[in-house]
Amino acid sequence: MAFGNLGQAEDQPMAEINTTPLVDVMLVLLIIFMVTAPLFTHAVKIDLPHAQSQLNPEKPDSIALAIDAQGRLHWNNEAAEESTLPERFSQAASLDPQPELHLRADRDTRYEVIARVMSQAQTAGLKKIGFVTDPAAERK
Repeated sequence: MAFGNLGQAEDQPMAEINTTPLVDVMLVLLIIFMVTAPLFTHAVKIDLPHAQSQLNPEKPDSIALAIDAQGRLHWNNEAAEESTLPERFSQAASLDPQPELHLRADRDTRYEVIARVMSQAQTAGLKKIGFVTDPAAERK
Protein backbone atom coordinates (compact mmCIF):
# COMPACT_ATOMS: atom_id res chain seq x y z
CA MET A 1 0.00 0.00 0.00
CA ALA A 2 1.57 3.24 -1.15
CA PHE A 3 0.69 6.47 0.56
CA GLY A 4 1.30 8.67 -2.48
CA ASN A 5 -1.20 6.83 -4.71
CA LEU A 6 -4.49 8.39 -3.73
CA GLY A 7 -6.79 7.34 -6.48
CA GLN A 8 -4.03 6.79 -9.08
CA ALA A 9 -3.26 3.68 -11.01
CA GLU A 10 -0.71 1.39 -9.44
CA ASP A 11 1.37 0.83 -12.54
CA GLN A 12 2.88 4.34 -12.55
CA PRO A 13 6.15 5.00 -10.70
CA MET A 14 6.09 7.14 -7.56
CA ALA A 15 7.18 10.74 -8.42
CA GLU A 16 7.78 12.03 -4.86
CA ILE A 17 11.20 11.98 -3.21
CA ASN A 18 11.39 10.17 0.07
CA THR A 19 13.50 12.51 2.31
CA THR A 20 13.48 10.34 5.43
CA PRO A 21 16.70 8.44 4.55
CA LEU A 22 18.43 11.75 3.68
CA VAL A 23 17.51 13.25 7.05
CA ASP A 24 18.78 10.11 8.79
CA VAL A 25 22.12 10.34 7.00
CA MET A 26 22.46 14.04 7.84
CA LEU A 27 21.71 13.41 11.53
CA VAL A 28 24.31 10.63 11.67
CA LEU A 29 26.91 12.89 10.02
CA LEU A 30 26.06 15.71 12.43
CA ILE A 31 26.60 13.41 15.41
CA ILE A 32 29.90 12.14 13.99
CA PHE A 33 31.19 15.70 13.46
CA MET A 34 30.06 16.76 16.94
CA VAL A 35 31.96 13.86 18.50
CA THR A 36 35.15 14.26 16.44
CA ALA A 37 35.39 18.09 16.39
CA PRO A 38 36.88 18.41 19.92
CA LEU A 39 39.61 15.93 18.95
CA PHE A 40 40.92 18.31 16.26
CA THR A 41 41.50 21.16 18.70
CA HIS A 42 44.42 19.97 20.76
CA ALA A 43 46.74 22.54 22.31
CA VAL A 44 50.51 22.30 22.49
CA LYS A 45 52.12 23.83 25.55
CA ILE A 46 54.88 26.23 24.47
CA ASP A 47 56.91 28.49 26.71
CA LEU A 48 56.93 31.72 24.67
CA PRO A 49 59.34 34.57 25.41
CA HIS A 50 57.95 37.74 26.89
CA ALA A 51 58.48 40.86 24.78
CA GLN A 52 59.31 44.20 26.27
CA SER A 53 58.98 47.34 24.25
CA GLN A 54 61.90 49.69 24.07
CA LEU A 55 62.15 53.22 22.85
CA ASN A 56 63.32 53.64 19.30
CA PRO A 57 66.84 54.98 19.18
CA GLU A 58 67.09 58.59 18.20
CA LYS A 59 67.94 59.20 14.60
CA PRO A 60 71.38 60.78 14.45
CA ASP A 61 71.87 64.21 12.99
CA SER A 62 73.46 64.58 9.62
CA ILE A 63 76.27 66.81 8.48
CA ALA A 64 75.87 68.25 4.99
CA LEU A 65 79.31 68.86 3.51
CA ALA A 66 79.21 70.43 0.05
CA ILE A 67 82.20 70.81 -2.26
CA ASP A 68 81.90 73.09 -5.27
CA ALA A 69 83.88 72.90 -8.52
CA GLN A 70 86.64 75.20 -7.19
CA GLY A 71 87.15 72.97 -4.13
CA ARG A 72 85.48 75.33 -1.60
CA LEU A 73 83.81 73.59 1.30
CA HIS A 74 80.44 74.34 2.91
CA TRP A 75 79.70 72.73 6.31
CA ASN A 76 75.90 72.75 6.81
CA ASN A 77 75.55 75.63 4.30
CA GLU A 78 78.31 77.69 5.97
CA ALA A 79 81.71 78.31 4.39
CA ALA A 80 84.47 76.21 5.93
CA GLU A 81 88.21 75.88 5.49
CA GLU A 82 89.78 72.52 4.75
CA SER A 83 92.24 73.03 7.62
CA THR A 84 89.36 73.02 10.16
CA LEU A 85 87.83 69.76 8.87
CA PRO A 86 89.86 67.29 11.00
CA GLU A 87 88.86 69.10 14.20
CA ARG A 88 85.19 69.26 13.14
CA PHE A 89 85.21 65.59 12.11
CA SER A 90 86.73 64.62 15.50
CA GLN A 91 84.04 66.55 17.37
CA ALA A 92 81.31 64.93 15.26
CA ALA A 93 82.79 61.43 15.74
CA SER A 94 82.75 61.85 19.52
CA LEU A 95 78.98 62.52 19.60
CA ASP A 96 76.56 59.76 20.57
CA PRO A 97 74.79 58.80 18.34
CA GLN A 98 77.34 59.55 15.70
CA PRO A 99 76.04 61.80 12.90
CA GLU A 100 76.04 60.80 9.27
CA LEU A 101 78.21 62.72 6.81
CA HIS A 102 76.32 63.59 3.62
CA LEU A 103 78.87 64.54 0.99
CA ARG A 104 77.67 66.65 -1.93
CA ALA A 105 80.17 67.36 -4.65
CA ASP A 106 79.79 69.39 -7.82
CA ARG A 107 80.06 67.45 -11.06
CA ASP A 108 83.31 69.23 -11.94
CA THR A 109 84.98 68.78 -8.54
CA ARG A 110 88.37 67.05 -8.68
CA TYR A 111 88.30 63.57 -7.22
CA GLU A 112 91.48 64.37 -5.28
CA VAL A 113 89.57 66.86 -3.10
CA ILE A 114 86.73 64.39 -2.48
CA ALA A 115 89.16 61.58 -1.59
CA ARG A 116 91.08 63.84 0.81
CA VAL A 117 87.87 64.88 2.62
CA MET A 118 86.70 61.25 2.87
CA SER A 119 90.09 60.20 4.22
CA GLN A 120 90.00 62.92 6.88
CA ALA A 121 86.49 61.87 7.93
CA GLN A 122 87.49 58.22 8.17
CA THR A 123 90.67 59.06 10.10
CA ALA A 124 88.63 61.12 12.58
CA GLY A 125 86.37 58.11 13.23
CA LEU A 126 83.20 58.87 11.27
CA LYS A 127 81.62 55.58 10.25
CA LYS A 128 78.69 56.67 8.09
CA ILE A 129 79.61 58.59 4.96
CA GLY A 130 77.16 58.91 2.09
CA PHE A 131 77.04 60.66 -1.26
CA VAL A 132 74.13 62.91 -2.19
CA THR A 133 73.31 63.26 -5.87
CA ASP A 134 70.82 65.32 -7.83
CA PRO A 135 68.96 63.08 -10.30
CA ALA A 136 67.43 66.11 -12.06
CA ALA A 137 70.91 67.36 -13.01
CA GLU A 138 71.77 64.00 -14.60
CA ARG A 139 68.86 64.21 -17.05
CA LYS A 140 70.12 67.41 -18.67
